[in-house]
Amino acid sequence: MQPIPYSPIVTRPKLRWPNGARIALWLVPNIEHYEYLPRPNQAKDPWPRMPHPDVLGYSRADYGNRVGYWRMVEVIDRYNIPCTVSLNLAVYEHFPEIMQECEARSWEILCHGIYNSDYLWDLPEDEERAIIEDCIATTKRLTGRDLLGWFSPAGTWTVNTPDLVAEAGLKYFVDWGGADDQPFPVRVRNGSTLLCLPYQFDVNDGINFRFNMEGEAFARATIELFDQLYRESGESGRAMCIPLHPFILGQPHRAKHLDVILRHIVAHDGVWMATAGQIADWYTQNCLLAVEAHVAEIAAMSAALAAERLP
Repeated sequence: MQPIPYSPIVTRPKLRWPNGARIALWLVPNIEHYEYLPRPNQAKDPWPRMPHPDVLGYSRADYGNRVGYWRMVEVIDRYNIPCTVSLNLAVYEHFPEIMQECEARSWEILCHGIYNSDYLWDLPEDEERAIIEDCIATTKRLTGRDLLGWFSPAGTWTVNTPDLVAEAGLKYFVDWGGADDQPFPVRVRNGSTLLCLPYQFDVNDGINFRFNMEGEAFARATIELFDQLYRESGESGRAMCIPLHPFILGQPHRAKHLDVILRHIVAHDGVWMATAGQIADWYTQNCLLAVEAHVAEIAAMSAALAAERLP
């Protein structure tokens, strides 16, 4: 079974956002915390420098919570943009000052696990289920709110992750978010609705800056991605995510490039600055039925063609 059914974006029902907006844009600070000495014998060593502890690697990531977060918030506040925090929940436990600032801004939580150095890869299904349930309970305990979305820590999803996230009652996940420019329903084994939201990894600073991209080039790529989606969205709505990391774009020589990106975007009409939960709710209430009918039509056509090929 194909988890995300094939659907050419040019043949789908037209996507309309609230008040005729062309693009639903969600801004995602990835506020992360890494263990100084992670759990051993994982599928990947989060600190490849040996021997442990990897002080240089850890301190680079820790810069985001000590300094970069505060610099990034200052830029975002200039434009009054709502944020969806890709959050390692340990941040709220270890750094209550960050929790206070995020909660004061009513930033939505997209759970990114407890620590970004504790992976899901190779976990048995029951252990992965227990981690998801713990994250849901921890979010409720810390904020009083229900958890809406899931992003596996460090992107370490398993074949069971979508099924377990849906089973737990979450609305959306982004582990496969590079697959589309619109939200799209995922097939899960319990038959419930789970949306995969666009999460453009190509403008994720956590990926790009590993390949010698710097701030000016990152800003240019992000703006060009936005401009292309904006042109296409005159026909049918698009969704765009800008994933950011305080320990990367929150560096002194890069923060100004975030300002350049946001200034360009807010200068355009028809941009719905939303949280991931708002996007998921709108899509579910206003678009899902039409898309499901469209997917069923494609499936029926494919079945008919397959039947014709039988001897």
